[in-house]
Amino acid sequence: GGVTNLLRGGIIGADPPGLITGASSGLGREFARQVSRDPHVQAVWAVARREDRLRQLASLCACPVRPVPLDLTDPQSLDALRDLLAREKPTVTRLVCAAGVGKMGRIDAVSPADSLGMIDLNCRAAVGVTQLCLPYLTRGSRVLELCSTAAFQPMPGLGVYAATKAFLQSYTKTLHYELLPRGIHVTAVCPYWVKDTEFIPLAQDGKPGQFRHFPLASRSRSVVSLSLAASALNLWVATPGIVCTLHRLGAKVIPHALLVPLMDGLRRV
Repeated sequence: GGVTNLLRGGIIGADPPGLITGASSGLGREFARQVSRDPHVQAVWAVARREDRLRQLASLCACPVRPVPLDLTDPQSLDALRDLLAREKPTVTRLVCAAGVGKMGRIDAVSPADSLGMIDLNCRAAVGVTQLCLPYLTRGSRVLELCSTAAFQPMPGLGVYAATKAFLQSYTKTLHYELLPRGIHVTAVCPYWVKDTEFIPLAQDGKPGQFRHFPLASRSRSVVSLSLAASALNLWVATPGIVCTLHRLGAKVIPHALLVPLMDGLRRV
C-alpha cells in the first residue's frame, strides 16, 4: 500500500521541502498551492490519505510535489513518516499541519467513534507529525498549526471539536515560545467558517443540535494568504478574517458563562 511505496522511495522530490498534512483538499490543498510559490521551498511533501488527489496537486503547484499517502490516524503511518524523515534528513522549511476533522451536533448526538476520531486526528496526529519534524527544522523554518476560532471558547454544537482545537492552540503557543531561540516561527491559525472546503458538509452529517447558518464565511485563498503573512511576522496566533478576530477579542473580555449560551442562541438563528 501507500506506506510500503513510501518507504521504497523512488518519488521525485527536492530539498528543502514544505511538508503539509491534509493536503488533498480544503485549506491543506490551498496551503500546498501557496507554499509552493515560496522561494524557500523547493518541493512540497503532500501528506493525506487520498493519493490520487495528492497527485493532482502537481498541476496547481509551482514546484515538485511529492505525494506521501498516509492515514495519520494509523500509528503505523507516523512510523513510516519517521522512517522517511530519518532516511532523507530534509531541511523542512515550512510545516503546515492542516489535517483535521469535525462533527457538528450535541455531544450526546455524536458517536463515541466520531468523538475519539476528532481527538485522534486533531490532537494526537498533529502533535505526532510536528514532533517528528522538529529535528529537521532550522533557523528560518515556519510552523503553522490549523486550529479554529472554536479554540477561543467552549462551543455548543461543536463541543469535542472546539476542545481539540483549544488543546492544539495551547500546544502551539508553548511551541512558539520554546522555538524562539532557534529562530523558528510557530503560529496557531484560528479561522472562522470557510465556505469553499469540505469541512461544513462533512461536519453536518445530519446530527441534531447543529449550526443553521454560516454568515460571512471566509474563502480558503484569503485564509491561507493571511495566515502565511501572520507566520512571516511570527505571530503566535493568527485570526485570518474579521469575524474570527472579533471573536478572539470578545472571548477575552466576555465570561464564558455568558458567551456559551450566547453562541448557543446564535447557532439556532
